[in-house]
Amino acid sequence: MNKTGRVILASASPRRKELLEQIGVVYEVMPSGADENIGKKPPEEMVCELSIRKASDIHARLEKEKEDGYTVIGADTVVSFRGMVMGKPEDEGDAKRMLGILQGNVHQVYTGVTLCMKERGKPVRFHTFYEKTDVSMYPMSEEEIRDYVATGEPMDKAGAYAVQGRCAAYIKGICGDYNNVVGLPVGRLWQELRLENRGCTLEMKG
Repeated sequence: MNKTGRVILASASPRRKELLEQIGVVYEVMPSGADENIGKKPPEEMVCELSIRKASDIHARLEKEKEDGYTVIGADTVVSFRGMVMGKPEDEGDAKRMLGILQGNVHQVYTGVTLCMKERGKPVRFHTFYEKTDVSMYPMSEEEIRDYVATGEPMDKAGAYAVQGRCAAYIKGICGDYNNVVGLPVGRLWQELRLENRGCTLEMKG
């Protein structure tokens, strides 16, 4: 077991869970209830602040339980196009609007990650970073957008699409970390965890 004890994902996102499982990290899920309403900010600042809120929310719960030794992973992802930030669509009409903007263009996906670490007997530490990936999409007709939205897949995704799902048919190219677009830059995350937990290793599945 690592010095920081439990590893907790402050999210119920199935994509983030799958990505952590993919690299073999042993973790628990404790979804954050932090307020996600935030004013207009650059996307990189927005995702970092929201990831801090999520990690801090779980940290506060663990402190009430007098937990001593843990690593909390808070994360948030948004899509940005020419200064316009897109989170999850409010409804099907909003999803169609987002896809209508993104199709045929290049946009950016930002994920902010905050690690809240408490080593037994030591003060808590926070470490925040973000990853940016450029995504190029093929043009989509109104009918293709309508049919894709009708599948329901876009409704809980930032930017109203899933790169790992049916929208793969419209992804022209990716410059950067593919997993960042899915929802968690696990390669960068693992390297940051290694740096922040020098001298110990996180528990991994065999």
